[in-house]
Amino acid sequence: MSEQFSAEISSRICNHMNEDHANAVVLYAQVFGGVTQASTAQMLAIDAQGMDLTAQVNGESLPVRIQFDHVLADAEDAHHTLIAMVKQARVQAQ
Repeated sequence: MSEQFSAEISSRICNHMNEDHANAVVLYAQVFGGVTQASTAQMLAIDAQGMDLTAQVNGESLPVRIQFDHVLADAEDAHHTLIAMVKQARVQAQ
């Protein structure tokens, strides 16, 4: 893991996403992770290349790895990328 994505930064981003943007995390799993039946999801970790989620499908937990379309430079890049991805997911999910 690069210096820009220390365990502390990963944890902070994951906690924020899970607490404040749970619907976005489910959309990531459904649209980008291909787990279309996911009812809930949690972000476990984020790094410069992608994010690790766990998605709930019919009471079963499935691991989901989603690669980013570019290597993230820092936490600010992660912020902008996650916003862009949720906007894209909302369009694709319609």
